[in-house]
Amino acid sequence: MTTGTEWTGSVVLLLASSTGGIGQHVAALAEGLSRAGCEVTVCGPAATEQHFRFTDRGARFHPVEIPAELHPSDMRAVRTLRQFLATSRPAVVHAHGLRAGLAAALSRPPCPLVTTWHNAPLRAGLRGRVHTLVERIVARSSAVTLGASTDLVARAHAVGAADARLAPVAAPRLRRTRRSRAAVRSGLGLPDGVPLVLSVGRLHPQKAYDMLVSVAARWRDMSPVPRVLIAGEGPSYLDLAAQISQLRSPVTLLGHRTDVGDLIAAADLAVVTSVWEARQLFAQEALSGGLPLIATAVGGIPELVGDGAHLIEPNDPDGLDSAVRKLLGDEQARARLGERGLAQAATWPDEQASIDGVRAVYAELAADDRAGQR
Repeated sequence: MTTGTEWTGSVVLLLASSTGGIGQHVAALAEGLSRAGCEVTVCGPAATEQHFRFTDRGARFHPVEIPAELHPSDMRAVRTLRQFLATSRPAVVHAHGLRAGLAAALSRPPCPLVTTWHNAPLRAGLRGRVHTLVERIVARSSAVTLGASTDLVARAHAVGAADARLAPVAAPRLRRTRRSRAAVRSGLGLPDGVPLVLSVGRLHPQKAYDMLVSVAARWRDMSPVPRVLIAGEGPSYLDLAAQISQLRSPVTLLGHRTDVGDLIAAADLAVVTSVWEARQLFAQEALSGGLPLIATAVGGIPELVGDGAHLIEPNDPDGLDSAVRKLLGDEQARARLGERGLAQAATWPDEQASIDGVRAVYAELAADDRAGQR
């Protein structure tokens, strides 16, 4: 019997439109599987190949235009995917995110389907009910559902997944350039002694950056006034920019950055204000970089960070204000929190462990598929 670390079959990794964590995870998975000798094809929007360069990581790429939201063009994507799978006939299809999972389920792949759930719905009313229907279709069509956090595993079971398992998504190794902390801060226009508060993530209501901007405006009474940097792109950019201007908040929107490791080295404090997260990428990066973190106690964050971060309640501006003031005013407390964060990060599975775990699932399903064909 082929074990997980021996499996070298063919796999299609499928994703919808992405510029953040899901795309980074698929890129790391494509590279690791290709390096292990697997035949990997990534299917997704052409923009994801331009952004993540899957082909530079050893994978093939086949364009399948799956937008971030439900759209009438979805059935075109389903037909494209169905035709591709009928000719390529992979051993496993692995969809990442519910949008990709729905396209895969509707294409009825001629092989086992694995779906990784990275996010939970944050909508009520009709759109929330539609999302739950999508979850049910994807869960019941998947041979194995992998959840990035335990609450996602529980949700998959609740909507009918036959086999749902926890599969922590490891953050890519944090990369640094040779620039010193002082050089990075200088490049950001930060004078000596100005505290730097950093957040990295998609500019989306889920991240509650509007609360961060509002609270940061209060910090103009501090001396020196902290600078808040938010790195990322997304649909909330214009609203946040207008809010920053109106409140004269000391916040700068950096846009997409490829030097997050340098930003972490230059910062004094990391902040995550999300109303929900699974295994949040920036939280992992901050702790791995020894940067003290304040984060909301939502979704998978508490199980991820343990005692390695200062947790606050979501939608609690006073709690955020108090925590930031306290930590910025106590260098020793920041150092202790950073040390606990490093210790917590050392307990997480690395990328290789994540890849080995996924290969084990593929090997199991491939063996079951062969047995069923006898």
